Amino acid sequence: MTIEHEKLPGLRVLVTGGSRGLGEATARRFAAAGATVLTASRTPPPADLPATFIPADLRSEEGAAELGRRVVDSVGGIDVLVDNAGAATAPMPTLKRSDASWLADLEMNLLSAVRLDRALVPGMVERGSGVVVHVSSIASHLPQSAEASYAASKAALNAYSRELATAVGEYGVRVVCVLPGFVVTEGAVDHLQQLADLQGVGVDEVKQQIVDHLKVPMGRPGEPEDVAEMIAFLASGRAKWLTGAQFRVDGGIIPVV
Repeated sequence: MTIEHEKLPGLRVLVTGGSRGLGEATARRFAAAGATVLTASRTPPPADLPATFIPADLRSEEGAAELGRRVVDSVGGIDVLVDNAGAATAPMPTLKRSDASWLADLEMNLLSAVRLDRALVPGMVERGSGVVVHVSSIASHLPQSAEASYAASKAALNAYSRELATAVGEYGVRVVCVLPGFVVTEGAVDHLQQLADLQGVGVDEVKQQIVDHLKVPMGRPGEPEDVAEMIAFLASGRAKWLTGAQFRVDGGIIPVV
């Protein structure tokens, strides 16, 4: 549901990893609020997604730079950048995980954001306004067994996000981190299938195992729209004094006092 006073007409938004799951939900949320939305990913989004699609592969410096150029050519710059593109390599015991696996997770979950920010945030600085939302994960605070490289790459994203906020805050640019909990997206289903195959059980059983293991107070996984609402709020004027902070959307998994 789009709240009336949260309309965002004219806002130019880029959502990476926007072809499905959390990225798709976020793109739809901004579009419903009247924003001009661009999405970038390796695969096309659904045909009914009200956004301009730019094919991009953010696993390389060249891919991020090319996306930045195409975005500027298309809309002249952006007001909100949602660095959502990410991935996790297959579960693996920590001491058996290869360098290639570590590097793949760092490339996708940290450097893709670093590179795209480098291409687009200077335009925000020049205009004196803008919002960068880094989509991290509660795994950065609560790493799970056999998933060390993913958790470490997201923890690195958190640290980078905090420093970037300090670097650009005086120019009117805000940088925030959103940490989803156990959210069932298409990508999560793929990962759940890998875990299920390792155990020889079904995906639903693995899903329930995770809910039970994490002791989710809400008793269920999250939905992509739950996180998209937080992202839309953080990009709005109502969050104009929020920067350099992490916002958990996890159904209460991580207990804090």
